Amino acid sequence: MLQTPSGGAGNGAAATDSGLMSIGTVLNALRDEFPEVTISKIRFLESEGLIEPQRTPSGYRKFSAHDVERLGHVLRMQRDHYLPLKVIREHLEAMERGEAVQLPVVGRQRDGASVSEQPEEPTVARIGRQELLAAAGVDEQELKEWESYGLLTPLEDGAYDAGAVTVALLVVELGRFGIEPRHLRAMKAAADREAGLVDQVVAPLRRHRNPQTRAHAEARTKELAGLTVKLHAALVRTALGVRLP
Repeated sequence: MLQTPSGGAGNGAAATDSGLMSIGTVLNALRDEFPEVTISKIRFLESEGLIEPQRTPSGYRKFSAHDVERLGHVLRMQRDHYLPLKVIREHLEAMERGEAVQLPVVGRQRDGASVSEQPEEPTVARIGRQELLAAAGVDEQELKEWESYGLLTPLEDGAYDAGAVTVALLVVELGRFGIEPRHLRAMKAAADREAGLVDQVVAPLRRHRNPQTRAHAEARTKELAGLTVKLHAALVRTALGVRLP
């Protein structure tokens, strides 16, 4: 269960006697479990109809505890099951109708314990080019610029993996502070080096003759990826001398 803090700053009042929360308070409530979530991500999920926060007369979003819980479900299904938003929406609607539904398994679960019974299906959700443009709120020229710097790379069929939306939204957020795509090449290079290090550690598992050992390679990859992301964030905070909540 997500714990929602009683205070915190955001757009409008942080909380009211009615129990409604600002988007800033919701962001703080989610970040313990989902450190990469952003305000843009929450707004995007709203635009896709996955949540429907109330609005004040001045236009500020106000979220109920149910909205926060629903957001947690959406983010968890994206992270743990790699499900596209359409499938997530259908699942939530079925839950609200009181139907007993089971999440479809696409690829391996986060703990590596469950594998897809249909290995021919893709292991990650995909998003089309036009969907990515709409999700990020950018035009074709901007997307091509990001690709030229290696920040986003389409798959062979021209689509993108699910993580492309997160990257795109973060590039947009950084752009609001004057950080241009060309400035992010160093971050991309650092990410590639970190990924290479993880690959070196996991490669022996992938090549192992024991199928069960090979099956743990993906879980180990995710575990190491999570640790490297946390270390990277901690090093940046230390270098800047800042402490985040």
